[in-house]
Parts: sequence; C-alpha cells; structure tokens
Amino acid sequence: MAINTPLMNVMTAAARKAGKAIVRDFGELENLQILRKGLSDFVTKADLKSERILKEELSRTRPHYCFVMEESGIIEGPDKSHRWYIDPLDGTTNFMHGVPHCAISIGLERDGHMVAGVVFNPITDDMYTAEKGQGAWHNDRRLRVSARRELGDSLIATGIPHQGRPGQEEFLSELGTVMKDVAGVRRFGAAALDLAWVAAGRYDAFWERALAPWDVAAGTVLVREAGGLVSDLASGQDMLTNGHILASNANLHGPLLKILKGTR
Repeated sequence: MAINTPLMNVMTAAARKAGKAIVRDFGELENLQILRKGLSDFVTKADLKSERILKEELSRTRPHYCFVMEESGIIEGPDKSHRWYIDPLDGTTNFMHGVPHCAISIGLERDGHMVAGVVFNPITDDMYTAEKGQGAWHNDRRLRVSARRELGDSLIATGIPHQGRPGQEEFLSELGTVMKDVAGVRRFGAAALDLAWVAAGRYDAFWERALAPWDVAAGTVLVREAGGLVSDLASGQDMLTNGHILASNANLHGPLLKILKGTR
C-alpha cells in the first residue's frame, strides 16, 4: 500500500484539493483568462488559485513552516527548519494548450534536506509520493528506477530552454552529444513529472539546466526513494540553488555526467 503517514496525508490532501480547481479550469480552457508574464512565460488564474489553496491547506496543519513558491516567492515562518517548495502548476504551457501533462509539485525540506515529495497530475489522477525511508509510490504501486546498464538502450528526458531564456546554443550542443549515445530523447515540458517518470522507470534519466527549486524539490525525493541517484551537473548536491540536475539509475549516472561535462 502507499504511504500512510500524517505528513503524507496532509500533502496529498492539499494536492487533491488544489487539483480539483485545476481540473475545472482545464475543462474550460477557452474561458480561462491568461496573463502574460515575460517572454513565453505565462501565469494563469489556475496557477494562482492552485497556489492559494495549497498554501491555505498546508498552513492549516503546519502553521509555522516556511514557503518557497513559484508565484508568491519566499514566505518565512517561525519554524526555520521546515520549508515547503511549491509549484502550483508545472507544465503551464501544456495546460494552456489542452495537453494533459502537467502537475502540482510539493516538496518538504527539513534541516536542509528534502524529506518528502508529492507530484500530482490532477487531469489523469496520477499521484506520485515519496517520503524518506518510506519508498516512492505511484498511486498504490511501489516504484523502482529502471535497471538498464547501457546508454544505447536508454530513454532520456530533458527540458529545452524556451524563447527568451539563455542557454539555447549550449543546450543544442548537449543534446547533439547525448543523442549519439542513447536510444532516444524526450521533452514533455514538465520537470516534476519527468522526475516522477524516472522514479517509475519510464525514463532511464532526466537532465536539465536552470530550473527553479520548486521544479525539482519533490522529484528528487521520488527518484532517491525509488533507488536512483540525483546530483547537479558538477556531481554536487546544489540542484535547488544552481538549478542544474541529473537524475537516473545508478548504472547510468556516471556515464551521463561525463558526457554532459564534456560538452562544456
């Protein structure tokens, strides 16, 4: 059975409540008011509504925790040892175009270490959960990363810097190098779900640069609890600060790091 701790019950209940609002808006996309927030970066009323619900629900049961949120930024609380990382709607561009590949992402940091994560796609009702020492789960199924050993057999996910973001030329160099050694590369447009799919063994690895901490906080717990490895692209553990990440099974982590370092 899936994780049944008080903490996970709080996190999944908050995700489901926010998810109901997202599903309603997804069903009425033609009426959804969309605000432009920078070049090719959009924030919708659904984002803001989801974030408000998540903050209200998590604050009700854990009133002193700090928050790091995509739309509202950092909100300090009395308890400095606990920090929520929240992306209320990862994959906003997919959502806006009616593509049902988007997710709510909630990660909890305790004393500087990520200890719990929830990634929930409310459109498809896929709930990915992980808590330190409790394993990683997809709904009621235990997750394990893939066991593939050869890059040539591997399916790798990534993210592409979109219009207006720096690093497109560097990404194309990385992509060209990785493509030569793997079976395929995919770009689905929601980093939280990419990490969840690595945990589920659907992807053998995922890498991306310049992500925000709320994009990856929950997913790092999922991958680790599913038996995988997560690092930044310099082999360190600064993913939440520098935004660069590689997640994979243990067999492929070293070879992929070597390839990605070699393109710089």
